[in-house]
Parts: sequence; structure tokens; C-alpha cells
Amino acid sequence: MDVDLIFRVAAIGIIIAVLNQVLVRSGREDQAMLMTLTGLVVVLLMVVGVIADLFSTVKSVFGL
Repeated sequence: MDVDLIFRVAAIGIIIAVLNQVLVRSGREDQAMLMTLTGLVVVLLMVVGVIADLFSTVKSVFGL
């Protein structure tokens, strides 16, 4: 697992948290929620790629 992936996930989390607070304080709670969900989906898509690589590695190790 790359450390780069951890930094990217952390950076996305920080950016989404800051933008969420800005939107909530300006009275746009609906857009803040949608932005949070979008950030979650982006991070999950990044993690799914890593999990797919993990499963392929485990599959090749056990010769399945």
C-alpha cells in the first residue's frame, strides 16, 4: 500500500471538511451534505482499486 494513497485520502478529507463548514455556515446545508457524499464516493472509488489489487495478489499467492 502506498503512502501516497493515504495522503490523498487525508487531503480529500480535509478539503471536504473545510468546504462543508463553509457551506453550513452560509446556510447551504443541502449542498454541504451532497459535497460530503461526493467526497465519500471519490474516496471509496480510490479504495476499491486498492482492494481489487489486494484480491488479485491473494488469488495469485494461493494459485486460484
